[in-house]
Amino acid sequence: MRLQGRLSIERMCQLAQVSRAGFYRHWQEEEPQQEEMALRSTIQQIFLEHRRRYGSPRITKELRRRGLVVNHKRVARLMKEDNLIAVQPKAFVSTTNSEHQLEVYLNLASRMKLTGVDQLWVADITYIRLQGEFVYLAVILDAFSRKVVGWALDRKMTSELTKTALQQALTRRQPAPGLVHHSDRGLQYAARDYIDLLEQHGIIPSMSRPANPYDNASCESFIKTLKREEIYATTYRDLEDLRKNLEQFMEHYYNHKRLHSALNYQAPEEFEQSLGAQNNAVAATLSWPTAILQPSEITSHVCRLRLSHWKG
Repeated sequence: MRLQGRLSIERMCQLAQVSRAGFYRHWQEEEPQQEEMALRSTIQQIFLEHRRRYGSPRITKELRRRGLVVNHKRVARLMKEDNLIAVQPKAFVSTTNSEHQLEVYLNLASRMKLTGVDQLWVADITYIRLQGEFVYLAVILDAFSRKVVGWALDRKMTSELTKTALQQALTRRQPAPGLVHHSDRGLQYAARDYIDLLEQHGIIPSMSRPANPYDNASCESFIKTLKREEIYATTYRDLEDLRKNLEQFMEHYYNHKRLHSALNYQAPEEFEQSLGAQNNAVAATLSWPTAILQPSEITSHVCRLRLSHWKG
């Protein structure tokens, strides 16, 4: 494409008072070979920018965000021809140890209808294999925006690991009382010191049913994304090298740049910013067999009901 001096396509469209989509559509009709070469170049640029993490659906969305009129089938074809293959997932291994006598809590997450951020947090732990050791990562996501709000990395899978991630999330978000914290029934989340920290901040604990990954699907999905797009695609020198790369991925890439299909192909930070003042205008509701309750209306003794007294 021939440019006029140093003016960008976007600036030329502004000066001519035409849309970028209209310009690219006209250009595609007038110079199809040059247009295809430029499209291939842009696809490769996006693919490398996102470190082989994007497949054709997300690259198509990103192209459209940049003003290009393009069909997802065409993008998939060009990526296949150029051998642009996104990194693929490996088998998932559970780290949950629910064989304990500690108290477990009613599953509230599956009954919640979310309307804003800091209404439901979801938490999980995964292992990461380095050359000479296994290390463990605890993460907490806001279930509404899919944003990573807290995380911690350590060589031991203890309640201190999960508490560090929780404390980071509390410091960053400072949620109002009534927030629901959902996790599996693992020892690290059922530990008394972890539950005490939740209760000190007016947070209601919620736990998944046994062998039911769908209750914590958004956090499970994030961990699969993290492993596929970062961990399996990178070789780390040691724990500190891993920590730096995880910080870069979660804080700078995933939260701020990676398009999320559940957010209408926006990044979590962009999605939260788009909510504006209406972010928490309406509280989440809980659907029960006979009633609709606000999270703040659930008394502490109801939240502590053992699941042996509740079927469902």
